[in-house]
Amino acid sequence: MSTLFISDLHLEDARPEPSAWMKAFLEGPAQSADAVYILGDLFEYWIGDDALSATARELAGATRRLASRGLPIHFMHGNRDFLLGSHYADLAGFSLLPETVVIDLYGEPTLLMHGDTLCTDDHPYQAFRAQSRDPQWQAAVLSLSVEERLEMAKSARDASAAHMKSAEMEIMDVNEGAVREAFAEHGVRRMIHGHTHRPAVHDYDLGDAGKAQRIVLADWYKKGSFLEVDARGARSRDI
Repeated sequence: MSTLFISDLHLEDARPEPSAWMKAFLEGPAQSADAVYILGDLFEYWIGDDALSATARELAGATRRLASRGLPIHFMHGNRDFLLGSHYADLAGFSLLPETVVIDLYGEPTLLMHGDTLCTDDHPYQAFRAQSRDPQWQAAVLSLSVEERLEMAKSARDASAAHMKSAEMEIMDVNEGAVREAFAEHGVRRMIHGHTHRPAVHDYDLGDAGKAQRIVLADWYKKGSFLEVDARGARSRDI
Protein backbone atom coordinates (compact mmCIF):
# COMPACT_ATOMS: atom_id res chain seq x y z
CA MET A 1 0.00 0.00 0.00
CA SER A 2 1.08 3.57 -0.62
CA THR A 3 0.01 7.18 -0.24
CA LEU A 4 -0.42 9.29 -3.38
CA PHE A 5 0.16 13.02 -3.85
CA ILE A 6 -0.99 15.29 -6.70
CA SER A 7 -1.13 19.03 -7.27
CA ASP A 8 -1.47 21.71 -9.93
CA LEU A 9 -3.97 19.87 -12.11
CA HIS A 10 -5.68 23.17 -13.07
CA LEU A 11 -8.85 21.40 -14.13
CA GLU A 12 -11.42 23.38 -16.12
CA ASP A 13 -14.12 22.73 -18.70
CA ALA A 14 -11.96 24.18 -21.49
CA ARG A 15 -9.20 21.58 -20.91
CA PRO A 16 -10.81 18.11 -20.89
CA GLU A 17 -7.55 16.15 -21.14
CA PRO A 18 -6.42 16.66 -17.52
CA SER A 19 -9.90 15.58 -16.39
CA ALA A 20 -9.42 12.36 -18.36
CA TRP A 21 -6.06 11.84 -16.64
CA MET A 22 -7.74 12.42 -13.28
CA LYS A 23 -10.43 9.87 -14.14
CA ALA A 24 -7.69 7.34 -14.99
CA PHE A 25 -5.91 8.16 -11.73
CA LEU A 26 -9.06 7.65 -9.65
CA GLU A 27 -9.98 4.43 -11.46
CA GLY A 28 -6.41 3.12 -11.34
CA PRO A 29 -3.71 3.91 -8.76
CA ALA A 30 -6.07 5.52 -6.26
CA GLN A 31 -8.13 2.35 -5.95
CA SER A 32 -5.46 0.60 -3.90
CA ALA A 33 -3.97 3.59 -2.06
CA ASP A 34 -3.88 4.21 1.68
CA ALA A 35 -4.78 7.85 1.06
CA VAL A 36 -4.74 10.59 -1.58
CA TYR A 37 -3.49 14.11 -0.93
CA ILE A 38 -4.34 16.97 -3.32
CA LEU A 39 -1.91 19.79 -2.53
CA GLY A 40 -3.63 22.72 -4.19
CA ASP A 41 -4.61 24.10 -7.59
CA LEU A 42 -6.88 21.18 -8.34
CA PHE A 43 -8.89 23.67 -10.40
CA GLU A 44 -7.77 26.47 -12.69
CA TYR A 45 -9.96 28.87 -10.73
CA TRP A 46 -12.71 28.70 -8.12
CA ILE A 47 -15.30 31.42 -7.70
CA GLY A 48 -17.39 29.78 -5.00
CA ASP A 49 -19.17 26.58 -4.07
CA ASP A 50 -22.38 28.03 -5.49
CA ALA A 51 -21.02 28.19 -9.04
CA LEU A 52 -19.82 24.69 -9.89
CA SER A 53 -18.54 23.92 -13.36
CA ALA A 54 -19.42 20.70 -15.15
CA THR A 55 -15.87 19.52 -14.48
CA ALA A 56 -16.19 20.19 -10.74
CA ARG A 57 -19.51 18.35 -10.53
CA GLU A 58 -18.25 15.32 -12.40
CA LEU A 59 -15.08 15.13 -10.32
CA ALA A 60 -17.03 15.39 -7.07
CA GLY A 61 -19.09 12.36 -8.03
CA ALA A 62 -15.99 10.30 -8.78
CA THR A 63 -14.08 11.27 -5.62
CA ARG A 64 -17.15 10.87 -3.45
CA ARG A 65 -17.60 7.29 -4.63
CA LEU A 66 -14.01 6.50 -3.67
CA ALA A 67 -14.29 8.27 -0.32
CA SER A 68 -17.52 6.40 0.48
CA ARG A 69 -15.59 3.14 0.07
CA GLY A 70 -13.11 4.24 2.72
CA LEU A 71 -10.33 6.05 0.82
CA PRO A 72 -9.25 9.23 2.67
CA ILE A 73 -8.98 12.10 0.17
CA HIS A 74 -7.36 15.21 1.62
CA PHE A 75 -7.47 18.62 -0.05
CA MET A 76 -5.23 21.63 0.54
CA HIS A 77 -5.99 25.01 -0.99
CA GLY A 78 -3.73 26.43 -3.69
CA ASN A 79 -3.38 29.90 -5.14
CA ARG A 80 -6.12 29.23 -7.72
CA ASP A 81 -8.76 27.42 -5.65
CA PHE A 82 -8.43 29.09 -2.24
CA LEU A 83 -12.18 29.85 -2.19
CA LEU A 84 -13.14 26.19 -2.30
CA GLY A 85 -15.27 25.66 0.77
CA SER A 86 -16.83 23.05 3.03
CA HIS A 87 -19.91 22.59 0.84
CA TYR A 88 -17.90 21.32 -2.11
CA ALA A 89 -15.55 19.41 0.18
CA ASP A 90 -18.53 17.51 1.57
CA LEU A 91 -19.90 16.94 -1.92
CA ALA A 92 -16.56 15.55 -3.10
CA GLY A 93 -15.71 13.58 0.03
CA PHE A 94 -12.66 15.72 0.78
CA SER A 95 -11.20 16.47 4.18
CA LEU A 96 -9.87 20.04 4.17
CA LEU A 97 -6.28 20.57 5.32
CA PRO A 98 -4.66 23.69 6.76
CA GLU A 99 -2.08 25.48 4.61
CA THR A 100 0.73 23.53 6.28
CA VAL A 101 0.46 20.14 7.96
CA VAL A 102 2.88 17.50 9.18
CA ILE A 103 1.84 13.87 8.70
CA ASP A 104 3.48 10.62 9.75
CA LEU A 105 4.26 9.05 6.39
CA TYR A 106 5.31 5.46 7.08
CA GLY A 107 7.41 6.53 10.03
CA GLU A 108 8.83 9.71 8.45
CA PRO A 109 7.32 13.02 9.65
CA THR A 110 6.60 14.89 6.43
CA LEU A 111 5.63 18.52 5.91
CA LEU A 112 2.95 19.14 3.29
CA MET A 113 2.14 22.52 1.75
CA HIS A 114 1.03 23.99 -1.56
CA GLY A 115 4.41 25.71 -1.87
CA ASP A 116 3.48 29.31 -2.59
CA THR A 117 4.43 30.47 0.91
CA LEU A 118 8.02 29.48 0.13
CA CYS A 119 8.21 31.91 -2.82
CA THR A 120 9.00 34.88 -0.60
CA ASP A 121 11.01 36.75 -3.26
CA ASP A 122 7.85 37.22 -5.34
CA HIS A 123 6.61 40.27 -3.44
CA PRO A 124 3.63 41.13 -5.70
CA TYR A 125 2.28 37.62 -5.38
CA GLN A 126 2.80 37.52 -1.61
CA ALA A 127 0.87 40.79 -1.30
CA PHE A 128 -2.01 39.28 -3.29
CA ARG A 129 -1.86 36.12 -1.22
CA ALA A 130 -2.16 38.04 2.03
CA GLN A 131 -5.19 39.92 0.68
CA SER A 132 -6.89 36.87 -0.80
CA ARG A 133 -6.65 34.85 2.43
CA ASP A 134 -8.34 37.61 4.46
CA PRO A 135 -11.80 36.35 5.53
CA GLN A 136 -13.37 39.79 5.01
CA TRP A 137 -11.98 40.02 1.47
CA GLN A 138 -13.25 36.53 0.70
CA ALA A 139 -16.70 37.32 2.07
CA ALA A 140 -16.85 40.47 -0.08
CA VAL A 141 -15.89 38.53 -3.20
CA LEU A 142 -18.39 35.75 -2.52
CA SER A 143 -21.16 38.35 -2.10
CA LEU A 144 -20.72 39.41 -5.74
CA SER A 145 -22.77 37.91 -8.54
CA VAL A 146 -21.48 34.84 -10.36
CA GLU A 147 -20.89 36.97 -13.46
CA GLU A 148 -18.82 39.47 -11.50
CA ARG A 149 -16.77 36.72 -9.91
CA LEU A 150 -16.14 35.10 -13.28
CA GLU A 151 -14.83 38.41 -14.57
CA MET A 152 -12.59 38.74 -11.51
CA ALA A 153 -11.21 35.25 -12.11
CA LYS A 154 -10.49 36.05 -15.76
CA SER A 155 -8.73 39.28 -14.80
CA ALA A 156 -6.70 37.48 -12.15
CA ARG A 157 -5.59 34.84 -14.65
CA ASP A 158 -4.58 37.50 -17.17
CA ALA A 159 -2.64 39.38 -14.50
CA SER A 160 -0.93 36.17 -13.36
CA ALA A 161 0.09 35.33 -16.93
CA ALA A 162 1.50 38.82 -17.44
CA HIS A 163 3.39 38.63 -14.14
CA MET A 164 4.91 35.28 -15.06
CA LYS A 165 6.16 36.69 -18.36
CA SER A 166 7.70 39.79 -16.81
CA ALA A 167 9.15 38.42 -13.56
CA GLU A 168 12.46 36.58 -13.36
CA MET A 169 12.01 32.82 -13.00
CA GLU A 170 14.18 32.75 -9.88
CA ILE A 171 11.82 35.16 -8.14
CA MET A 172 8.85 32.85 -8.69
CA ASP A 173 10.71 29.81 -7.37
CA VAL A 174 11.17 29.02 -3.68
CA ASN A 175 13.48 31.01 -1.47
CA GLU A 176 16.12 28.66 -0.04
CA GLY A 177 16.11 30.49 3.28
CA ALA A 178 12.33 30.02 3.54
CA VAL A 179 12.77 26.31 2.82
CA ARG A 180 15.33 25.89 5.60
CA GLU A 181 13.16 27.89 7.99
CA ALA A 182 10.22 25.57 7.23
CA PHE A 183 12.34 22.49 7.93
CA ALA A 184 13.48 23.99 11.24
CA GLU A 185 10.06 25.32 12.29
CA HIS A 186 8.30 22.00 11.79
CA GLY A 187 11.18 19.75 12.85
CA VAL A 188 11.01 17.52 9.78
CA ARG A 189 13.46 16.18 7.23
CA ARG A 190 11.06 15.71 4.34
CA MET A 191 8.80 18.21 2.60
CA ILE A 192 6.35 17.73 -0.26
CA HIS A 193 4.78 20.61 -2.19
CA GLY A 194 3.67 21.80 -5.61
CA HIS A 195 3.00 25.29 -6.98
CA THR A 196 6.28 26.00 -8.78
CA HIS A 197 5.67 23.59 -11.68
CA ARG A 198 9.30 22.49 -11.37
CA PRO A 199 9.15 18.81 -10.41
CA ALA A 200 12.36 17.68 -8.75
CA VAL A 201 13.89 16.14 -5.65
CA HIS A 202 16.16 18.52 -3.72
CA ASP A 203 18.55 17.31 -1.02
CA TYR A 204 19.65 19.47 1.92
CA ASP A 205 22.25 19.30 4.64
CA LEU A 206 20.67 20.75 7.78
CA GLY A 207 23.80 20.42 9.91
CA ASP A 208 23.02 18.95 13.32
CA ALA A 209 19.46 18.20 12.16
CA GLY A 210 20.80 15.83 9.50
CA LYS A 211 19.96 15.37 5.85
CA ALA A 212 16.63 16.51 4.42
CA GLN A 213 14.69 16.23 1.18
CA ARG A 214 12.23 18.51 -0.60
CA ILE A 215 10.03 16.87 -3.24
CA VAL A 216 8.27 19.11 -5.76
CA LEU A 217 5.18 17.75 -7.50
CA ALA A 218 4.59 18.13 -11.24
CA ASP A 219 1.80 20.09 -12.88
CA TRP A 220 -0.70 18.47 -15.26
CA TYR A 221 -0.28 20.63 -18.36
CA LYS A 222 1.45 18.05 -20.59
CA LYS A 223 0.69 14.82 -18.74
CA GLY A 224 -0.81 13.49 -15.56
CA SER A 225 1.49 12.23 -12.81
CA PHE A 226 1.57 11.57 -9.10
CA LEU A 227 4.02 10.97 -6.29
CA GLU A 228 3.81 7.53 -4.70
CA VAL A 229 5.20 7.15 -1.19
CA ASP A 230 5.45 3.95 0.83
CA ALA A 231 7.74 2.50 3.46
CA ARG A 232 10.47 2.02 0.85
CA GLY A 233 10.57 5.67 -0.25
CA ALA A 234 9.08 8.07 -2.80
CA ARG A 235 8.87 7.87 -6.59
CA SER A 236 7.15 9.77 -9.36
CA ARG A 237 4.66 7.91 -11.54
CA ASP A 238 2.99 8.83 -14.81
CA ILE A 239 -0.67 8.07 -15.33
